Amino acid sequence: MSKELKEIAKAYALLNAKKYDGKANAKAVLGQILGNYPEYRDPEKRKIAGQVVGIIIKEIDKMSLEAIDAEIATLPPEFQAQKKPVEKKELPPLHNADHSIIMRLAPFPSGPLHIGNARMVILNDYYVKRYKGKLLLVFDDTIGSEEKSIVPDAYDMIVESLDYLGVKYHKKIYKSDRIDKTYSWCKKAIEQDIAYVCTCPAQEWRDTYKLNKRPCPHREQAIETNLNEWEKMLNGDYEERQAVVRLKIGMDHKDPAMRDPVMMRIAKRSHPRVGTKYIVWPLLEFSWAIDDHLLGITHILRGKDLIKEDNIERWVWEQFNWPILEILHYGLITFGDLKLSKSYSRRMIESGVYRGWDDPRTWSIQSLIKRGTKPDAIREAIMSLSLSMVDIEYDPLNLYAINKKYIDPIAPRYFFVPNPQLLFIRELPHPEMAAHPLIHPEQPEKGKRTIALPISQGTAEVFISDSDVNSLQIGSIVRLKDLCNIKILEKNGSIKAEFSSKAMEDARQINAPIIQWVPHTDNVKIQVLMPNGTLIKGMGESACKNLKVDQIIQFERFGFGKVNQTSPDIVIFFAHK
Repeated sequence: MSKELKEIAKAYALLNAKKYDGKANAKAVLGQILGNYPEYRDPEKRKIAGQVVGIIIKEIDKMSLEAIDAEIATLPPEFQAQKKPVEKKELPPLHNADHSIIMRLAPFPSGPLHIGNARMVILNDYYVKRYKGKLLLVFDDTIGSEEKSIVPDAYDMIVESLDYLGVKYHKKIYKSDRIDKTYSWCKKAIEQDIAYVCTCPAQEWRDTYKLNKRPCPHREQAIETNLNEWEKMLNGDYEERQAVVRLKIGMDHKDPAMRDPVMMRIAKRSHPRVGTKYIVWPLLEFSWAIDDHLLGITHILRGKDLIKEDNIERWVWEQFNWPILEILHYGLITFGDLKLSKSYSRRMIESGVYRGWDDPRTWSIQSLIKRGTKPDAIREAIMSLSLSMVDIEYDPLNLYAINKKYIDPIAPRYFFVPNPQLLFIRELPHPEMAAHPLIHPEQPEKGKRTIALPISQGTAEVFISDSDVNSLQIGSIVRLKDLCNIKILEKNGSIKAEFSSKAMEDARQINAPIIQWVPHTDNVKIQVLMPNGTLIKGMGESACKNLKVDQIIQFERFGFGKVNQTSPDIVIFFAHK
């Protein structure tokens, strides 16, 4: 292991152990490293960092609190502050940006923006702010395929997402309001003999003409004939898929995608904004070739999967003698096994599998808001990727590590026991006992909570999690966090234990595990919605009765979350560890 990594891991492990009674949490320590040192987010380096953290924690778990404090006192100032100064990354400059720039966001409203779309949004916003330009929000709401249909609520959800991310746009535009302009330029394209109406069946056109680089019979028909056919399309004389308008790029082009692509097609489905006013709709490439010019766009920023669209747009600009705009690309981003598809999410919502667009499995911005993901964390995560054509597989753990920096300082702590089982404790020597954990371990000025343990004739009952029950060994000592040490007597059927001692030092000397607990009688029912859609039921300490909707909290040794509802039961959307 490198000396630097070992020092970083040891520093964060010591600080974490200090917060949690001498027991460091490996995931939390690794999260801090990933959040403050982006160079360790590479999958291979992250794996090595995780191994180093595990080795370091085994050493620290054997230390007393006094020894941990002594080690912390020797740490450099940047670790005392628990963060490394972040170097501000500058993205590469734009070409031809010595004049006023105008850029655009072009979301298709088939659903809200998801984490994958955030890159397009934040990068455009960054450059517009950097060059003091203008950003247009242009809803690309032309009717497309039946699979990719418009969701009426998506218009407002997209605006909500932009507001949350701090993206300021200067004007809102709807493509569906600009169809007449597209019709006008389609007619001009036909008049200039750079477009024609084709009535070949689609499969025949592909198999007979496109694959063989041969022109179809309609390609050389007279301009007047094409204009008449165009009017017939507009008048509804043709049904869907019976006629299209094609650009006359070249049937012998080396790129099959450039062989006379479709620019206009018939779609008679009703549009949520304009109804059935229009029955002929432009395809993306022609629509944007026209509007990017008419709207005065100077720079276009989009994924490299749209390079084909670039080529078609440039061809149209050249035919109309329009300026060629600056186009920048970035590589594709994937999120492991996450399925980032609005069409898929819509089907899951309609079938009742997902609860709605804020279901955590959609990874929509709305779902991230529900989970307590801060906009600055999303922006920092996206900006850390820079602007590169290299494809990236992004691990959500990196986003979690960054977000933790923002929510950890504001999240009060609570006890929570998932999937609770009853533990019976006997031979308690005190008539009254209570735990007094800090509301926030790094902010003692906020005070402490009191979690009282009801005791009757030397016995008491508490809830502990089923996972802790599974790890219990008969005869072993465990510590109920911030309360006392107990000896396990039975675990088959009922779970029984007896009081051992109160001192934390006793538990530390034998490296006893520390487990969460809540009283049997004074608790609150809580449900936690996890990122995979499962619902975990459990019990929280009585102070959870005072939680407020939208409050961000941390359940100790479980994770962060955001309060979604407080009645009849408390429901938390899980954020991350």
